[in-house]
Amino acid sequence: MSSNDLEITALINRQWLTEWNNVQFDEVNRRKPQPHFYLFSIKASTLKRLSKVYPRKADKLRKDDTGIQRRHDPDRSADIKKYVHGGFPWSELSRSQKANQENDHLKMPGWLPTAIIANILSPKSKRGENTLLENESVTVVEEKNGLSKIRLPKEVLAESWDPIVAPIEIIDGQHRLWAFDKDESLDGDFEFPVIAFYDLDIAWQAYLFYTINIKPKKINASLAFDLYPILRVQEWLEASSEGNQVYKETRAQELTEVLWSNSKSPWYGKINMLGESNSGLVTQAALIRTLVATFIKGNSNKNLGGLYGAVIKSVDDNWVLPWNRPQQAAFLIFIWNSITKALKQSSVDWAEKIRSLSGIQFEEGVDSAFMSRFALLSTDQGVRGVFHIYNDLCYLNASNLGLFDIRWDDELKEDFIDNKDVDKALRQFDSLKIRTFIDKISNEIIKFNWSTSATPTLDEATRKNQMLFKGSGGYKELRHQLLILLEASDDIEIKNLATNVLNILGY
Repeated sequence: MSSNDLEITALINRQWLTEWNNVQFDEVNRRKPQPHFYLFSIKASTLKRLSKVYPRKADKLRKDDTGIQRRHDPDRSADIKKYVHGGFPWSELSRSQKANQENDHLKMPGWLPTAIIANILSPKSKRGENTLLENESVTVVEEKNGLSKIRLPKEVLAESWDPIVAPIEIIDGQHRLWAFDKDESLDGDFEFPVIAFYDLDIAWQAYLFYTINIKPKKINASLAFDLYPILRVQEWLEASSEGNQVYKETRAQELTEVLWSNSKSPWYGKINMLGESNSGLVTQAALIRTLVATFIKGNSNKNLGGLYGAVIKSVDDNWVLPWNRPQQAAFLIFIWNSITKALKQSSVDWAEKIRSLSGIQFEEGVDSAFMSRFALLSTDQGVRGVFHIYNDLCYLNASNLGLFDIRWDDELKEDFIDNKDVDKALRQFDSLKIRTFIDKISNEIIKFNWSTSATPTLDEATRKNQMLFKGSGGYKELRHQLLILLEASDDIEIKNLATNVLNILGY
C-alpha cells in the first residue's frame, strides 16, 4: 500500500442547528459531538480491516468487548455477496440456471450506493479495559475549502494487523462489509461511500442506530436492545411511546413464551397464555407485568434496577448487562429449575403437607408443592416474589458473580428466540459459579411457607399470615417476608445481600 493509498480526501458535511446547543449533554457517555461529519469513499476490504468486522477471538471476555453487540446473519451477507457479483435477478438464480448461457442477460451490476455509517475513534479511546493505540488510529486533518484528509494506520494491510481496539466502529451497514473477505482481491474497484462521525460516544451511536433502523420500523424493536444494550437505559427512549416501553413489554412477552414453550422449563405448557378463566394457571399477562416490574425494569431512584433493563451500579463503569434474548430467557428457566430441584430434594413441612393432600396433583410428574391450587409458588404473587428476590440479589452481586463475562458469539434469529440458543445458554449457566449462588438462594427460599391461604392443613395464625399475600398489597408483603427470611440465613453472602436490599427499600 503506497503512502497515497493511506490518505483519503473527505468532504466535510456540516449539520448543526443553533437550537441543538440546548440539548442536554454529559461527559459520561453523551458528550457534545462535533458539528459536522465526513463523507468519503474507501475500499470495502480496507474498511473491513479498519473496523475489525471479523469474528471475535474465542478467548476474549465480554468486558473486553466494545459494549456494542452486533448480531451477524451470515445468510444475509452471503446474499449481498451474490448480489454484488451478479446484480439482480442473477443473484437469486440457482447454480444450474447461472450455468445456462440463455440467462446471461440477467446479470447486472451489483451496486451498493447506500452509505456505511461509521465512527472514527480518537487516539487513546477506551473500549472496555482496552485502549486504542496511537499508531493504530485513524487521524483526521482539517483543510480549507470544506475538505479534510483521512489518514490510515501504516500497518492496516499488513498480515499482522490485529488491533485490540479497532479505529473505526460501524454504526450501520456491517452486513455489507461482511459480504467481503478482509483479504479479498476483486477484479476492478468496489468502494463504499462512508459517512463518518469523529469520536462519537457509544450512546450517540446507539441513538443513530435506533433512528436509522427502528424508527422506520425496519427491524424487531426488542432485538435492537441486544444490538446496542445501552439503548435499554436511555432517558430519551423512556419518554417515547415507541421506545423503551416497547422493549420492556415485547421482551417480557418473548421471555414468557420461552418459559412456556421450552421443554426444559418447569413452566413448559403450564402458563395460561390465552387468559382463560378457571384454568388454575398463572396467566401470560401476569408474568409479563411481573417481568416488567422486576428483571426488565429500568433504573429506580432507590438504585435497585432490573438486571436486564438498568445500569448495574455495582460495576465500576456503571454499564448495562449485555445479555441477549436467549441468555435472558435461559436464566429465568435456570432459576426455576433450581427452585423446583431444591423443592423436590427437600422435606420441608409445608411442602410435605401439600403433597399429602389428595386430589390436588396438577398432573403426573409435577410436584404439587410447586404447582397446585394450594401452591403459592405458582401464583401471580408467588412468581412476583421469586423474581424480585433473584433479580435484586443478582443485580447487587452482578460484578462478583462475573455476569459480564458470560458472552455470546453466535448469530441470533431476528424474528424469534430459538430454543436451541436457549438450551446453549442453559448449559453456559450450568457450568459457571452463578449456579452455586442461585442454588444457595433456592435452598433458602424453599424454607418459606409457600402454602396458599386456602390450604386446609394451616392453623389459624398461619392462614391469616398467608392472607396478607392476596391483592396488590400482597406483592410488597411477600417480598418483605422473603427478605427477612434470607436475612436470617447462615450463609453470609445471602444474609448481607438481603440486608442491603432491605435497607435500600426502607422496609
